[in-house]
Amino acid sequence: MRSTSLTPLSSQHTVLAFVLAGGRGTRLNPLTEERSKPAVPFGGRYRIIDFVLSNLINSGIYSTYVMTQYMSQSLNEHLNDAWNFGSALKDVFVSSVPAQQRTDGSWYKGTADAVYQNFNLISDHDPDIMLVFGGDHIFLMDVRQLIQFGLNKRADVTIACNTVPISEASRFGVIEVDDEWRITGFQEKPEKPTPLPNNPDMALISMGNYSFDTDVLKEYLEADADIEDSSHDFGKNILPTMLADGKKLFAYDFNQNTIPGSSVSSSYWRDVGTMESYYEAAMDLRSIQPELDIYNAQWPIRSELVNLPPAKFVHNISPRMGQAHQSIIAEGTIVSGGTVVNSVVGRNCRINSYAHVEDCVIMDDVTIGRHAQIRNCIIDKHCVIPENDVIGFNHEQDAQRFHISDCGLVVIAKSTKVTPV
Repeated sequence: MRSTSLTPLSSQHTVLAFVLAGGRGTRLNPLTEERSKPAVPFGGRYRIIDFVLSNLINSGIYSTYVMTQYMSQSLNEHLNDAWNFGSALKDVFVSSVPAQQRTDGSWYKGTADAVYQNFNLISDHDPDIMLVFGGDHIFLMDVRQLIQFGLNKRADVTIACNTVPISEASRFGVIEVDDEWRITGFQEKPEKPTPLPNNPDMALISMGNYSFDTDVLKEYLEADADIEDSSHDFGKNILPTMLADGKKLFAYDFNQNTIPGSSVSSSYWRDVGTMESYYEAAMDLRSIQPELDIYNAQWPIRSELVNLPPAKFVHNISPRMGQAHQSIIAEGTIVSGGTVVNSVVGRNCRINSYAHVEDCVIMDDVTIGRHAQIRNCIIDKHCVIPENDVIGFNHEQDAQRFHISDCGLVVIAKSTKVTPV
């Protein structure tokens, strides 16, 4: 493991974090019909937003505002239940900030506008460093290392970046850098992406996580707010303008980030913007040693604490055996004479006798009836699958009852009481 030497940031610099969590996540429908993308459950007991918030807390960054907008009720309730630290310490908080139409009576018009409309919060805290992070990615990051890199470079802006094969880079916005990782240009989904200076097979893309010098951020957000035809977006407007003005923008190599206590060498980051990427990230957790290490006691992923008993497996007479293989089973779930294979099952579920669940993501409070056969499914909360039903084996039949993703997954919407064929 690479070693790091970091002075605690709190002793030298004040840091305030804004997490942008107002996205619709339309490509995750129907999972986002009643909630925003950051509020989508993940990994049996978490929400997507828990990962960025845990990274910040674990990194010693304790002052965080979460910018909400679209379908925010579920997210607000989760933040209140899971991330309410009380009022004992003034600067230790995770606080939800809904769009309040503070400036011109409009909702947030872009990522930069979401920050601009809440300038009052920045002024109240007067931080040295402003973090602006996305709330809809699954990743682990020691944010101190990002900040320290920017301080060492005396950067006005530091952008967390990941590498992708040059053959895949045309699907992304590509960042050009010199040998010192100072940013020299931005390319939007280029036909011929510019590779890294020291690696012709790889290109650099933004993760949407930024560390700003606060004074510089204020200057450019105020100027952008007066431009009528601006998209008020960091990637499209703010950062290219800063670069054109000669500001010092640096790219931080996410692959150099190390997590205390982790034995996994590679850095994990997934943009779970499609049903396929969401499903694959959930399936990653089943590995013997998953890249997404949620079992690291030194880097806990926090979420809502619930009063549920441990998972239970009952009946041990073949073929009525409660069992699970290569799967995650959350608390409160009872596998009662059924079989779960290669799946992630949430809390308080019931898998009844002779049922077979394979290659599935199942959220909280789902009941699978006796003899049901379920394969390649994502099942949202509070669903009931009747006895003897078969899902995931006949594409045409499934399409008549459920949403089918582009990659062929059967997605069953929240609170569906499935009618058998």
